[in-house]
Amino acid sequence: MEVQLIKGHGSGNDFLIIDEMSNGYVFSESDRGELAKLLCNRRAELGADGILFVMNSKNADGRMRVFNSDGSEASMCGNGLRLVARYVCEHLGKNKAVIETMKANLKVSKQNDLLPDIHTYQVEISPVLFELNALPLKLNKPTLFNEKIEELSADLRFTAVAVPNPHLIAIVEADQLESDLQKQLSEKVNGPNHLFPDGVNVSFVKNLQPGSIYVRTFERGVGFTNACGTAMSASSLVTSLLELNELENVVNVYNNGGRVQCVVHECEGKYTIDLIGNATYLYNATVNVNLEHNSFTVSSKTDLSEQSSYEQLQTEAQRYVEMNIKG
Repeated sequence: MEVQLIKGHGSGNDFLIIDEMSNGYVFSESDRGELAKLLCNRRAELGADGILFVMNSKNADGRMRVFNSDGSEASMCGNGLRLVARYVCEHLGKNKAVIETMKANLKVSKQNDLLPDIHTYQVEISPVLFELNALPLKLNKPTLFNEKIEELSADLRFTAVAVPNPHLIAIVEADQLESDLQKQLSEKVNGPNHLFPDGVNVSFVKNLQPGSIYVRTFERGVGFTNACGTAMSASSLVTSLLELNELENVVNVYNNGGRVQCVVHECEGKYTIDLIGNATYLYNATVNVNLEHNSFTVSSKTDLSEQSSYEQLQTEAQRYVEMNIKG
């Protein structure tokens, strides 16, 4: 099977984009998971955090399905959605579109570049659900907001939220960021455990200055990544509700892959979040895949020139974090 793909990233969270809208590929459900495990393997030639399948939709401009590198399907991916937003908008010649995801149809739009020559898109993150059964989290209470879970930590306070994929968020200090605590917690709640039967994304958030936070995330099905779009969105929401930041105001969210912006909106007690950041293409490739033999070869690869512009943003972000993380 010959497959055309684009490799791109949002905030360093990298994906392979496969267009099912115009290429006529016929993948079974198991094929998509197997393709993700095969092509995303970091020890092979391509490597990525996951695959974004761009598909036709009956009620939107396009449809996104996200498969993690372990073959599992994610209900949502904010960094991936920016890449799909760019692909669909350019494919259709539009500046705005609606993308169907597993849980909701979401508005996306092209925005002014964060820095020159950095393709920038805004995507809607919703629905936002605080009910623990939406994650699910097995505790004898309906919600968890800035509270302790004693068997995870005697010190940290956690907030649980689904946007719609599940997130467990803790506001931390620099020494907690530098410790192994996040790794230990994340591996516990993503292994066999009674609290999170389906696992959970775990984010440690450090407040830097008013309007600026740093987020590091252990992603369910992936591990530590440079950035997680829904985690950055959920973290902006939590810090706004804790009055560390303000609703309706831009929050600059720094991560190991760079920087994005989030704006949290509230209407009649319900929340939505705008996630604004890069959608950078790295290369186009053609691969020949043999799923029966669990193998592939890359027959062509064309590098693109967008990454150098993004590296300027990344350097600026890293410098800012280094100056402020211990402040």
